[in-house]
Amino acid sequence: MSEVTVKQLASTVGIPVERLLTQLHEAGISAENAETTLTEQEKVQLLGYLRRSHGKADADAGAAPGQVTLKRKSVSELRQPAATPRGAGASRPTAASRSKTVSVEVRRKRTYVKRPEEASAAPAEAAPQPTPTPTPTPTPTPTPRPSPPPPPPVGRKPAAASRPSSERSRPARDRSGFSAIPHDGGRRRIELEAMRAEQEARRLAEQEEQERHARELEEKRRLEEQARRAAEAEAKRLAEEAEVQRLAAEAAGAVERERMATSEPAVDQEPASATPSDVVADEADAAVSTPRRGEASKPKKAVKRSPEPPEKERSAKKASRTKDGVRSREAAVSPSADYEELDSAPGAAGRGLRKKKKSPKPQLQDKHAFQKPTAPMVREVEIPEVISVGELASRMSVKASEVIRELFKQGMMVTINQTLDRDTATIVVEELGHKAIIADERDAEGVLLEEMQEQVELADLVSRPPVVTIMGHVDHGKTSLLDYIRRTRVASGEAGGITQHIGAYHVETPRGTVSFLDTPGHAAFSAMRARGARVTDIVILVVAADDGVMPQTVEAIQHARASGVPLIVAINKIDKPEANPDKVMQELTQHQVVAEEWGGDTMMVKVSAKSGDGIDELLEGILLQSEVLELKAAVEGPARGTIVESSLDKGRGPVATVLVQSGTLRRGDIIVSGGEYGRVRAMFDESGTQVDAAGPSIPVQVLGLSGTPFAGDDVMTVADERRAREVADLRSARTRQNRFDEQRGVSLDQLFSQLKEGEQKSVNLIIKADVQGSLEALKDSLLKLGNDEVKVALVAAGVGGITESDANLAVTSNAILLGFNVRADAAARRVIEEKGLDLRYYSIIYELIDDVKKALSGLLSPLVTEEIVGLAQVRDVFRSSKFGAVAGCMVTEGVIKRNNPIRVLRNNVVIYEGALESLRRFKDDVSEVKAGVECGVGVKNYNDVQPGDQIEVFERTERAREL
Repeated sequence: MSEVTVKQLASTVGIPVERLLTQLHEAGISAENAETTLTEQEKVQLLGYLRRSHGKADADAGAAPGQVTLKRKSVSELRQPAATPRGAGASRPTAASRSKTVSVEVRRKRTYVKRPEEASAAPAEAAPQPTPTPTPTPTPTPTPRPSPPPPPPVGRKPAAASRPSSERSRPARDRSGFSAIPHDGGRRRIELEAMRAEQEARRLAEQEEQERHARELEEKRRLEEQARRAAEAEAKRLAEEAEVQRLAAEAAGAVERERMATSEPAVDQEPASATPSDVVADEADAAVSTPRRGEASKPKKAVKRSPEPPEKERSAKKASRTKDGVRSREAAVSPSADYEELDSAPGAAGRGLRKKKKSPKPQLQDKHAFQKPTAPMVREVEIPEVISVGELASRMSVKASEVIRELFKQGMMVTINQTLDRDTATIVVEELGHKAIIADERDAEGVLLEEMQEQVELADLVSRPPVVTIMGHVDHGKTSLLDYIRRTRVASGEAGGITQHIGAYHVETPRGTVSFLDTPGHAAFSAMRARGARVTDIVILVVAADDGVMPQTVEAIQHARASGVPLIVAINKIDKPEANPDKVMQELTQHQVVAEEWGGDTMMVKVSAKSGDGIDELLEGILLQSEVLELKAAVEGPARGTIVESSLDKGRGPVATVLVQSGTLRRGDIIVSGGEYGRVRAMFDESGTQVDAAGPSIPVQVLGLSGTPFAGDDVMTVADERRAREVADLRSARTRQNRFDEQRGVSLDQLFSQLKEGEQKSVNLIIKADVQGSLEALKDSLLKLGNDEVKVALVAAGVGGITESDANLAVTSNAILLGFNVRADAAARRVIEEKGLDLRYYSIIYELIDDVKKALSGLLSPLVTEEIVGLAQVRDVFRSSKFGAVAGCMVTEGVIKRNNPIRVLRNNVVIYEGALESLRRFKDDVSEVKAGVECGVGVKNYNDVQPGDQIEVFERTERAREL
């Protein structure tokens, strides 16, 4: 630009602004301060002043550039025909294979140096006219000034540089023979010598510049010559390859002709009336042509034509070749395949050439164009760390059964989907005759991560907003605290008054932008809290002043320590009468969280989410902590972030909440996350407003992925969709491979455990949730339920509404359908009503868990308890023909009831357990006998009752069990 400020000029030159202002004033330029604008003329004026102040001539101050560089570039193409081998199997050359084009680019650069005029005129002007001496001799007339000598040739040192220094410092004499030293003494002499030294240095500098430019031109010419020679060598190599192929084809044709000559009968002799000149005997054409099916036993007809001179015959042969120099199949049969020349008989003159009638297409010889390979083909097979049997067979181009057979020979029974390690796969490859190569471990994902790391290292880092995660126990006021900061009412609209999704927001505060992650506090959302702690910069631990430290509070402390992020404690609900902040601080000290005011390193702020007390101090502490951390990220370049949450919207498709960590995510970018990829079709912020770009530490909702990624997966942008598909397929294959590895190999212990699990009762469930995080929490919580008798069997679990396929799956698997914040569509409801399936909707997570726990408890066998109700002492034993042995007893404790189970004790040892068959008081049957009363007792199926035994009567009660 033509105008700059004093400050900008000082920074460009590299001097202080005060010194530049001083120089401007000395040069006569008015500049008041550092923001004064300088024009181009003022800059030239300043340059002239500086040159004069340093002893240079005035003419040099405004001199134009002393050299001009001209650049020229020309692009040309070299076309090299690519020959195709001749022969029976040669096909017509296509347009793509006829020739090869080599681009040659020649760049030229020439520099013109302008010799300054004063450099040639200075020697003569510097010598003043000699003053005559006091003698009466007249002053001689000065001779004309000589023209400047031509510059010395490049690469040769100037003569002045080779002369000794004493000779160069000798006083110069003009043509008249007088000395150039003036009469006024040494001052003029010193000035003259300084001027001459400056002219000599300038001439030497110009000479060095010319030599440098000459070297550059020579180097460019050398590079151009190398490029031309490389192009010529490439063209020569292609021509040699074409010639080798052509010779090989001709040799194959000669071998074929010799073979056919031994099997074909001799050709009939030609008629005697035909002269040798009338018969076409083109041996070269006949050699190239191949016999067709059905022509082996037929005599070949000679084609008559007028005699031709040798030159014409050679030109006809040359014309029968194609553009690539390869003889075509039609030209190989005859030089006049389409036309024949008429005999020069009377009446035939002027009729010229006539078109031959094309005969039906003859059948080709029953022979393939490719010969059967004489040796087995050896392939180079890349072997990764693990590979499936089917993939290994595909890379060797063999059937999977051959690989399985080879493994069976080595004592391994595998299936086509089973995986092999690298050593086993290498042995199989070598046994089948191929060459095994260790695959490059730098897969597409590794290369992509390396490229992104390089771009991040080269990018400029700028300050970014902090990411703050709010954690704590359920109902301690985390969402309410965030609502006060955001001036919203999110907590009032949540089901059950608890947070069940991880929420991402960014808030513009007077002190700067802060991004918040609101995590659930319920015990089921442990994975969500751990995920929030991994992507955060600062953790705010909310503890209720009236409740104290709870289990999820301790868990949040552990997550923060595992992630290595600073912790800020917000003691909430201090406006309540029963609040006790000191008790909370004391309890936190037991978990190594000590407040700063007690000599620790943890900031603790007393706040109230209802009245707003302490909110400003909390925000100030967050921003102060972020300044200490010096959070920076690259704004430009590919974006990279983390999936905070994902869901499936019926109208919009897969929706993912992405927290951008570096770079800028723009609409239209191609992203990959886990095994899913796609183009960003739209982006929305937390308020639902559509945005076009999102920078570091900004959460956005992204639409356009191929499916719902897992929460916690990394997100990165790639250059094109093909590369994104490669990375996604690689990750999906890796996940599938891990699943196969888990299923591979069953030990004896695992077999016994599976047999034991077969005796367990199970509750089959199909769960559909609204977001991926809630589904993950539900799966983790439900799979923890159960014991040795019952368990939860998750038939299917996914994100989105309940569909007809889910209902049909529930019919076949006898499962219960559970919907968490989702509903069933019309088709699914019709199947559910027809089949009478059990469908339940939930919006609060602990209600769903409690109902599943009750269902599991119903499958448990009841708990049986025994209670002793009476004890009788046997006094004597009587025999009865109807009941056998009847014990005459005295009831000593409790009550003896009929039909109750009993035990017979002898010497306080149980010898029999059974039931009462009869209970009589005298001769009357009674239902019960109380203590202190005698009775007769008949024990069922037991006659070994003896005096002194005790009969213990008890009752069994069943009680339902709970998990």
